Amino acid sequence: MLSVDEARARILDGVRLTDAEEIPLDRCLGRVAVPGVRAEIDVPSFANSAMDGFALRAADAPGPLPIAGEVAAGRGDLPVLAPGTALRIMTGAPLPPGADTVVPLEEATEADGQVRVPAPLSPGRHVRGQGHDTRFGEELLLGAPMAAADIAVLASIGVARIAVRRRPVVAILSTGDELVPPGEPLRPGAIYDANAPALAAAVRDAGGEPLALPPVRDAADDTDERLRDAAARARLVLTSGGVSVGRHDHVRDAIARLGSLDLWRISVQPGKPLAFGSIDGTPVMGLPGNPVSALVTFELFARPLIRAMLGLAGDGRVHLPARAQQRMPKDTPRRAYLRVRLAHAGRGYEAQASGGQGSSQLRALSAANALLVVPEGIPAAEPGESYEAIVIGGME
Repeated sequence: MLSVDEARARILDGVRLTDAEEIPLDRCLGRVAVPGVRAEIDVPSFANSAMDGFALRAADAPGPLPIAGEVAAGRGDLPVLAPGTALRIMTGAPLPPGADTVVPLEEATEADGQVRVPAPLSPGRHVRGQGHDTRFGEELLLGAPMAAADIAVLASIGVARIAVRRRPVVAILSTGDELVPPGEPLRPGAIYDANAPALAAAVRDAGGEPLALPPVRDAADDTDERLRDAAARARLVLTSGGVSVGRHDHVRDAIARLGSLDLWRISVQPGKPLAFGSIDGTPVMGLPGNPVSALVTFELFARPLIRAMLGLAGDGRVHLPARAQQRMPKDTPRRAYLRVRLAHAGRGYEAQASGGQGSSQLRALSAANALLVVPEGIPAAEPGESYEAIVIGGME
């Protein structure tokens, strides 16, 4: 069996970036900008006041100075400040010619059309210089993915549309004759398909565009047909189930038959029977059928792959050390990803099992906010020992 690190390296080897598309600014939240966006103006494009107050020359302090007029925000025809006078000015208003400082209202004393100010004053006080936030020609380092502040930066330089990486379309295929979509009557012997909705949500969270397809029957011919069709419609195909060694597990053989099978079986708990290959140049990842295994292996292998298609490194998760608060057994040879609740304690974090660690126990995964990484070669996470934790939910 391959190690987690070996398998991830092989899965990410040779990944191709998605194409670029241009979209309106109001659709940029969470998207990944194509590098190379440069400012075509200074921000601000003129020196302006950071406060409501009085514009004057620092050398004229403390006054009293006659108030010769007013400068409001948005004004283009600016009065020239005569020496020995002051102009009332609003926040964001252009600094008038002749002025070199601004005194806030709360620091000034106004009476009989004149104003007195503190002394001495330094030029540039409460003045936002031209380009003090962004300079013309400067390349913008935007968040990946972009947040509200990045959109504000783009708007501030007048950008209305921007080139972003196209979200990779990820086809999702659950396998099994026993599956029933949520909302339909549950016949005897059947179960609701938890994997397809969960994987669609995980794909969106990773930055992809899910393409949910109907479940695949436990038949080789249907598996072949559906995999070939999915590969033609998507940048990545995710299946759940059908990758083990049972008589009705057809996905692994279908990948090998229709394209190439690059790896199968990974030394990981949960999720050992994971398959990866390609069909007609489209990557295909066969996740285990147990829902916890499917979601944990998605986190470890599919999430970094989708992000790599967008030009993003790693899994985008916070990794931090945490101390186990109880003994949590695992399979000794395999690296385990145990479902835990992290809580802040003193200068660090403590990890408590969020429930049972069986690969079909979804409630424990739902209650978890982290995966505790327990290395190969040891039989359990031991109380008081520190392990890597991957944060997957809200922290306390």
